[in-house]
Amino acid sequence: MQIRKLLTSTVIAVVLTASPLCANPPQRLTPTQVNEALTQLKGWQLRQGKLHKTFQFPDFVTAFGFMTQVAILSEQMGHHPEWCNVYNRLTIDLVTHDAGGISNLDIELAQKIDRLYP
Repeated sequence: MQIRKLLTSTVIAVVLTASPLCANPPQRLTPTQVNEALTQLKGWQLRQGKLHKTFQFPDFVTAFGFMTQVAILSEQMGHHPEWCNVYNRLTIDLVTHDAGGISNLDIELAQKIDRLYP
C-alpha cells in the first residue's frame, strides 16, 4: 500500500511539473514557417498536415529503446508523438492538436528526436 501511494504521488508530481503549456499555449505555424523548418530537419516530411519521419534500427530491442528515450523526452516537454513501431521500424508523426496544426513544439521535438537517433 505504501509503495502504491508513493508511486502515485511521484507520477502526479512529474506530470504536474512537466506541463508548462497551460500558461503559454502553442501557436500554429504558417505554411511558410513549416517549410522553412523542414529545410533544417533531416528526413522529416510534411504528410497529412503532420511532420512525418520513419526511423530504421538493427532490431526490435534497439527500436524499443529509442522509443523509451523519446517517451521520456516527450513527457518532459509535455508534448507527445503519434507513432507506430513494427519490429525494427518506427514511424513518428508530430502535430499539435491544441493549435490545430504544426507548432513550434513539433519542430522542437523533431530536433530533439533527431539528436537521440544514432
